[in-house]
Amino acid sequence: MRHTISVRVENKFGVLTRITSLFSGRGFNIDTLNVAPTENAAVSKLTLVVVGDDKVVDQVTKLLNKLVNVIEVHDFKEGEYVDRELVLLKIKASAKARPEVMQFCEIFRAKIVNVQPADLTIEITGSESKISKFLELMNGFGVLELTRTGKVVLPRE
Repeated sequence: MRHTISVRVENKFGVLTRITSLFSGRGFNIDTLNVAPTENAAVSKLTLVVVGDDKVVDQVTKLLNKLVNVIEVHDFKEGEYVDRELVLLKIKASAKARPEVMQFCEIFRAKIVNVQPADLTIEITGSESKISKFLELMNGFGVLELTRTGKVVLPRE
């Protein structure tokens, strides 16, 4: 089962290492990891997506709560949060293929951010499912390079 875990931490040296070590020490692979500052410069927010059963993830969240620099841990259930991901991708795009690529970009609200003679760089934000569907379509043109931020979340409360 996929779990989306949000961790607010003190913005201090070594915190990320301690958190990722906790997961690797328990045999968890982190699917995505995003770390960024928050509205408070002294606090950062980590968003992790991991696969594991509820019992083991519950144990890991309890251990996270015991770490010195951890302020808050939340294991979100599906539907409890709003999520987004940012993707930049470079695709092959001949003059003939560009109108179709532009049409897909318009449908998915993606932006073409760089144009070169043989390729286009596209920016898209959205939920994991939206991103996956868009990337599936772009694979048909030939993806040259791709980078993803990983999921970021805020509670729906």
